[in-house]
Amino acid sequence: MFQNTKCECGHQNPVGTVLCESCGKPLVENLLDDEGAPLEMRYDGVARRSQKANPQLIDRIWNFFSSVKIAVYLIAITLIGAAVGTIFQQEDTLINLTESSEFAAYYKERYGTLGVIYHALGLSRTYESWWFIGLLVMIGTSLVICSLDRVLPLYRALSKQQIRKHLQFINRQQVIYSGEIKGDQAEWVNDFAKQIKRKRYRVWKEDGALLAEKNRFSRWGPYINHIGLIIFLLAVLGRSIPAWHMDKYMALYEGETRQIPDTNYYVKNDKFTVEYYTDAELANNQQGTKVVKLYETKARLFECADVCDDPIREPVLTEVKQHQIHVNSPLSYNGIKLYQNSYMEKVRFISVHPTLFDSSSGKAIGSFDLMMDHPELTYNVGSYNLTLKDFYPDFSLDEQSRPMTKTREPNNPAFIFVIKGPGLQEKGEIYIYFPMPSEKSKYFETIINDSFKQRGDNTGTFNIKVENPIVNGKMNNIEYSEYTTYLNIRVDKAMPYIWVGAAISMLGLVMGFYWQHRRIWLRIDGDKLSLGAHTNKNSFGLRADVAWALGRTGIEVLPKSLDNRRN
Repeated sequence: MFQNTKCECGHQNPVGTVLCESCGKPLVENLLDDEGAPLEMRYDGVARRSQKANPQLIDRIWNFFSSVKIAVYLIAITLIGAAVGTIFQQEDTLINLTESSEFAAYYKERYGTLGVIYHALGLSRTYESWWFIGLLVMIGTSLVICSLDRVLPLYRALSKQQIRKHLQFINRQQVIYSGEIKGDQAEWVNDFAKQIKRKRYRVWKEDGALLAEKNRFSRWGPYINHIGLIIFLLAVLGRSIPAWHMDKYMALYEGETRQIPDTNYYVKNDKFTVEYYTDAELANNQQGTKVVKLYETKARLFECADVCDDPIREPVLTEVKQHQIHVNSPLSYNGIKLYQNSYMEKVRFISVHPTLFDSSSGKAIGSFDLMMDHPELTYNVGSYNLTLKDFYPDFSLDEQSRPMTKTREPNNPAFIFVIKGPGLQEKGEIYIYFPMPSEKSKYFETIINDSFKQRGDNTGTFNIKVENPIVNGKMNNIEYSEYTTYLNIRVDKAMPYIWVGAAISMLGLVMGFYWQHRRIWLRIDGDKLSLGAHTNKNSFGLRADVAWALGRTGIEVLPKSLDNRRN
């Protein structure tokens, strides 16, 4: 606890002040005892709130966060936590997994027991965890309080500097000189002021005393750095706001249009292209292998203009941009970016063009287009009407032999139609159609249609099939996608603020590292000159400035002799 009284100069200093705010005389007993040692000038000896006597609860919290030691501990713990988050892959980078049980199974299968522990402790979501975000908030709080605890008192001290300082203050600086001045003292002071100005110092004079100062702005460098870091941390925390940040993955097959999650935009994969290096372009040991040269997605971005939230009706889309997305060339629009991430060789059926046949005569009645996703509810084929009664994208039978779908992907689609028209009873006939040309599909189609016949729902009048499905080894009347492309969807509205914070922080670092705050005080008492000078770094340069100015006024000294021997 500091117990200060009014200084002999008459200035009343706040409790906690080390050096008199007016004349600079030391006020603390241990500083008074060690008369020759240079003074601690870090904050010009001003009182700070963290030095308050009898602190209350709020003051104790203030003192905790104003401690540089605590700030270092918080940064070290945060760095360790961030490093732990890099041991195994984070959940948000796993493209095809969505459920918690899937993540748990992945970490167990991929990393074994350590993976199970890693996932159980929540380390697979390190950068989204409450404790990691809490550490960032505490670091930001520490930066704010550390800065306020020091910069406000320092500003008051530097903005109200007294020109005539106490002799103890002058004689206990880093650079000191004392001697006699013969002749006109006022003329000598004016001459010294003229010389030191040539070193770009600002000069104030008062009654045989002088204060010369330059590069005061460098003292604010650390606090400008803190402001930049605070903006940087706020921007990082802003990424937790859904509208500000997105980093998701989307799978699109050729021809598919899907909504980008949590946005009003839709993207369509018009065409995916992959190119491979030829053997002539490869090294000898790679020839004969498939090495990807380029893969890109010809994409179109749409914005929903109407019927955006209706789960039944199709939205009205307006095209806003086209782009051929490939690695390092994303589709960018209004803050959203679509990057080419990867692709998979996976055949996916898009649509078929089947024909309705009269099974007794084998005569074709007519054809229609049948989509594997979002099929139409009704189709008019010749004189007949087909109404879609049920649709199973990935058809199978449950334990009670009831139709079901295993997934929402059209891996084995099944369509149940009600056919009405000439020569049929009013309720029509029921027919199940499997467009996938496989033995499994034919088996299910035969079994279920026979079941409909036994119930009297199907007389076997019709047959639906694709004419000549394979021509010259290629699929005919069947539209399919050979590749599925994976796009990385990114929105990062916080990034400009991160760059601004980083730039401000760098500006503060440059100010603090490349410029030094230098001050020179002198006073003349009778014939005796007392000079003291201080800088926050590079005392060699300060000594050189003082020795140069003294030499120009007729006092020749070596720069090294100006060093306070107790320094």
